[in-house]
Parts: sequence; C-alpha cells; structure tokens
Amino acid sequence: MAPTEHPDFRPWPALWALVLGFFMILVDTTIVSVATPAIMTGLDADVNAVIWVTSAYLLAYAVPLLITGRLGDRFGPKNMYLIGLVVFTLASLWCGLTGTIGMLITARVAQGLGAALMTPQTMAVITRIFPADQRGRAMSLWGAVAGVATLVGPVAGGLLVDGPGWEWIFFINVPVGVVAFVLAARLVPALPTAVHRFDLVGVALSAIGLFCVVFGIQEGRQYDWGTIAGPLHVWMLIAFGLLALVAFVVWQRVNRGEPLVPLGLFRDRNFSLANLAITSVGFTVTSQGFPLMLYAQAVRGLTPTGSALLFVPMAVISGGLAPFVGRLTDRMHPRYLAGFGLLCLSVSLIWLSHEMTPDSPMWRLLLPIALLGVANGFMWSPLGTSATRNLPPSRAGAGAGVYNTTRQIGAVLGSASIAALIDARLAAELPSAGGGAGATEAGVGKLPEALHAGFSTAMAQAMLLPALVVLVGFVAVLFFALPRHLVKSGDAH
Repeated sequence: MAPTEHPDFRPWPALWALVLGFFMILVDTTIVSVATPAIMTGLDADVNAVIWVTSAYLLAYAVPLLITGRLGDRFGPKNMYLIGLVVFTLASLWCGLTGTIGMLITARVAQGLGAALMTPQTMAVITRIFPADQRGRAMSLWGAVAGVATLVGPVAGGLLVDGPGWEWIFFINVPVGVVAFVLAARLVPALPTAVHRFDLVGVALSAIGLFCVVFGIQEGRQYDWGTIAGPLHVWMLIAFGLLALVAFVVWQRVNRGEPLVPLGLFRDRNFSLANLAITSVGFTVTSQGFPLMLYAQAVRGLTPTGSALLFVPMAVISGGLAPFVGRLTDRMHPRYLAGFGLLCLSVSLIWLSHEMTPDSPMWRLLLPIALLGVANGFMWSPLGTSATRNLPPSRAGAGAGVYNTTRQIGAVLGSASIAALIDARLAAELPSAGGGAGATEAGVGKLPEALHAGFSTAMAQAMLLPALVVLVGFVAVLFFALPRHLVKSGDAH
C-alpha cells in the first residue's frame, strides 16, 4: 500500500520510534567488547569462553535475518518489531542477572534472536511508509544511527564497567527497551499484510547453510582452522554450509509456491550492487576498529574509554552530514554519493595506517578519523536507499532481510580475516616476542616500549586490508542505475 494511503499517521515520528530500538541493538553489538576483561573476572571465565559471549550473539543475530525479514511481510513489520523488542529487552535483563558464563552465553543467544526479529523491520517500514523520492532522507537517519552507535557503544561500555559494573551494560537496555516499546506501539502504523505460504524448505536450507558458514568463518581461528570435534573439520563445515546455500538458491528458483527470497529481487540492478557494496562495507567497518583499538591501547597507552573517544570526530561529522546527504540522495544519482563515501573510507584507512606510529601526534590521527566521518555520512544512506527504493511493498521485508544478512556476513568475514592477519603480522614484526601474543592475551597496556615500533607496524599493515576490500564496493556502486523516480522527473544530477 502506498504511503499516501495512510493519511492518519506521520512517518517521521514512526521512524524515530523504530530507530531507538535499532540504536540499542547496534550499541549492544559493540559494548560487550569493552567489558570482556571484567566479565572474565566476574564470572571466572577463560578467554575462549568469554569470546562466545559475542560470538553466540552474532550467530543468533545473523543467521535468521532472511527468515525474520519475510516474517515481517507475513505478519506485519510492526508486530515482528515489537515481539523482537520484548525478546531483546527481557534477554538483556537475563544477561545482567546471570551468574555463570554458560548462562550468559545462552541469554546472549536469546538477545541475538530478538535483534534479528527487529532489524529488517526498520528498513521495511521505511520502504512502505515513505514515498520513493523521500526515502533518502529517511535512510540517512538509519545510517546516522549506525555511525553514532559505533561511538556510544565503547564509550558507554567503558563508563558502565568502570562505574556500577559490567552487568549494567545489559541492565541499561531495560528502560530503553520499555520506552522504545511504548513509542513504537503508539507511533508505528500497523501496515497491511498479505497471506503468504511460508517456505519451510527454504527456511531450513538457509538456516543450516548460514549457520555452518558463519560459524566456520567466525570460529575457525579458535580451532586453528583445523578439527572442531571428531571427524568434523572447520573447512568441512564451511563447505557443507556453502552446499546448503547453493541448494537454497536452486530451491528458490524451482519453488512454484512462494520462495523465502524471491530471486526476482536481484533483477533490480541497484539491489544486487548495493548488496555487494554493503558486504564490503560490513567487512571494513567491523575490521578497521580492531587494529586501531589495539594500537591506541598497547602503543599509546589509552584506556578503553579514551581509545573509544578517538571516534568522536567521526561520529560528530557523520551525524552532521546525515540530513544533508539524505536530501541529496533523493535528488542525485546514488553512484556519485555512495562512490564518494566509499572512496573516502578507503583513503581514510590508508591515511590512518600511515599515521599509526609510536610517536605520531594525536591530532594527526584525528584527521583521517574525521575523514572516516565524511565517509560514513556519504555511504550509508545512498546504499540502503538504492537497495530498497525500487522494491514493491510486498517484498520490502524480504529485501531488507537479504540486505541485512549480506551486511552481517561481511562483518563476520571482516572479524575473522582481520584477526588472522593481525596474528600473521605480529608474528612477522615481533618474532622474538612470540608474535606479540602476550600483548593481546595479558592486556595490551603492558606492552614493553621496545615492542612499540613493531606492534605499530603490524597494526598499520593490518589496516590496509579493510582499505582494499572496500574498493570492491566502490567499483560496484559505479554501476548503479539512475533510480526510477529520477528518471520520471528527468533529474539525473
């Protein structure tokens, strides 16, 4: 149903209500990393166990996104969003009350499932309640929230861990979740739904395939890319997952009923290219933070909170640019805006790599980080809007599910790849120090000064990987087609 058929509600308050919950999800994705040492101490857990606090959440978040996007089409995005918000909020309370690492991991799985129910609905609602020529501004808010959350998560985590304790990184979600629920229930419209036959074979194949691939990539390093248990090998699991995903695509093609992911979505050139680009962005945004944070704490001696504050220029510039870029997105060819943003992202990371030395003045680090803010301001809205602008309302949920799934897979690939590269570069630059393993295992703040130069070089070299990967997205967006609403208006600028 077209947005003009809903004269009794205002779309912008509805979007703000949804964005509050989306912001909470994104903050929770990053906030736990700051609390990892405190959780290890508080729950008497080892490194491998506490890593699962994040891994379990990311797995439960990434795997169901295709399915939850389609559920929004079937049962209504508002209903699925509210259900996910309740699950996420109650799971957050559960996380804070746990007394064992095993129970915390279980609660994080529930939290991830709640996040998976919520995330696709935000984009689906934007597609359904905003006219095509206004979605750029709406999506710019979605993108600005993603940028600000990358700052708020680590800073809030540091303050809460240093203050009332690690449990409060989860307890803080409860009042926010209650407010978000009340606002969404009052302001988000109950959009019409269509009766769909649910593709159970597609659900099974996509869930199995994504779980095996994501688990294998995410946890491969923990098993040294070898045996997981018995005859089960990491590469065997990934290969099986890829075969399941190939079977899923074949089934979507031959299914005469209603497939989980209508392959017709990919006939839209901009949808296909935006998914390729957002995969590279997910990879880059996730991976670039690891070498920078390790460098800031191990070499420059910053606290977790202090190192997170390095991102202030990025968040401020990104948030300030979002409304301006949103208006441009509705008027200009998306290849120019997204291309400029992705190119800035690559240039900023190469520049930052050059500045990551033991004695580089702090202001010289902040300059490329400020350019990161320009990149964030210009890339999120054009990418998200280009992916969904031409989709019919009945496929908004499916399209949003695909888009968010590819973003999360990119993030998992980025996390696994940067960890392996950091290990390799530390082994090459600090061979006499055991690859610098002590720096990351025992606490980066204890790194001896004699190792600062080698450690900095290793982190700077690792930063070049995300800088190169995002160029794949840059090339993809150069082939964006002119959106239909601009073709109709004759505006190609």
